[in-house]
Amino acid sequence: MIKPFIVALGLGTVAFAGPVQADTILPEYEAQARAADPSFSGFSAERGQAFYLKDHATGKAETPSCTTCHMGNPTQAGRTRAGKTIAPMALSQTPDRFQDVKKVEKWFRRNCKSVLGRECSPQEKGDFITFMKTQ
Repeated sequence: MIKPFIVALGLGTVAFAGPVQADTILPEYEAQARAADPSFSGFSAERGQAFYLKDHATGKAETPSCTTCHMGNPTQAGRTRAGKTIAPMALSQTPDRFQDVKKVEKWFRRNCKSVLGRECSPQEKGDFITFMKTQ
């Protein structure tokens, strides 16, 4: 039997039954993006890809982009600066990648601060996950 669990992402508490999927997280990011910008018109895999590949130059010098650790091709395994292997970001290769909301938020918080020098916006998170769904 699947037991429900509670997740809080910022706009309130949401109850989920079973494992959380990327498609479960995206509506919450969409609600957050709409609250921040009423003209928000949806997530874009193209924006997500551009975000993933861009050298942002606003965070730490040793981590200018997502591809610093996660490779230019998200279907490939990445490597931390310490040499530890990172499973591919692409959902086609790592289908459970965005199932644990706490982990998703933890890694967005850490990596966005490292790459951007700030936390990612809900739109950036949603665009990123939408891109990873296409890979």
